[in-house]
Amino acid sequence: MTQTAEKIKSAYDILVEASEAAEAAVKACTPRAIIVGDAIGLSNEIDESKPTYYIEGGVCGFASVVIKPARGSIVAELKKRKIGSAHYGGGYSFSSWQVAPSIRRDQSYERAVAAARGAVDVLKKYGVNAYVDARID
Repeated sequence: MTQTAEKIKSAYDILVEASEAAEAAVKACTPRAIIVGDAIGLSNEIDESKPTYYIEGGVCGFASVVIKPARGSIVAELKKRKIGSAHYGGGYSFSSWQVAPSIRRDQSYERAVAAARGAVDVLKKYGVNAYVDARID
């Protein structure tokens, strides 16, 4: 769809659709669980005599949706609702937990990326230039 299609569907409705897609992506995501503990010396082996921890959500990280350039009805709607901020590399960004509230207290990198990708797919469908910005903590 083009920018014309964006005007047919309101910016608010597009953001609601993006949020629903983000939540669905989170629900479908199964992060690769990890076990952490103290290493034996400088090796990759875990010292089983010390406590170990099972992390169901996998590695810790975060993801954002970036819209570049920072203009158009979607960015205006986000600003109006006080969602997101200027992106350090230019454009406008908002966190994956802002589009998928179910992961607000979640530190899973994989779920954060899934949420951001779900939202980006919807935004791109309406002609918005958006991408995922993600990092492992």
